[in-house]
Amino acid sequence: MTQKTTTALMFQNGDAEEAMTFYMSLFDDSKVVFAERFAAGEPGPEGTIKMAAFTLAGQEYFCMDSSIRHGFTFTPSISLYVTCESEEELTRLYGALMEGGEALMPLDSYGFSKKFGWVQDRFGVSWQLNLP
Repeated sequence: MTQKTTTALMFQNGDAEEAMTFYMSLFDDSKVVFAERFAAGEPGPEGTIKMAAFTLAGQEYFCMDSSIRHGFTFTPSISLYVTCESEEELTRLYGALMEGGEALMPLDSYGFSKKFGWVQDRFGVSWQLNLP
C-alpha cells in the first residue's frame, strides 16, 4: 500500500471556494474532485466549504472553511512551489497571484534559477514560482 500526501488549505473567512476557483483558473488540467458544504444547523456558515478536493495541473489539494476561529493563518514558511515551463507562464502566474497579494521576493534572477518570484496571494497562501 502506498502512502499519499496531499496539501490541505484551511481558510477562516469563508474564502475556500473563491480561492479554489481562482487557483483552478490559473492551471490547465484542474477540476473540482468533490465539494461538501456546511448545511443549515451545522457548525460552519451554511453553504461554505466543509471539505473539498480539487486538482491543479493534475495534482490534488484539499481545502476547507474552518468553523472554528484559530489564532493562526497561512505562513510563508510553507508554500506551493511551481516549476514553470516558460517565462510567459511565470509572469502570468506571478501577476495573477499578486492581485491583492504581496511580493515576498520580486521576480528576478537570484542565481539559483533563470527567474524566480515568491508571492503571498490575497488569501494568504504563499507561492514560489521558478523558471529553472
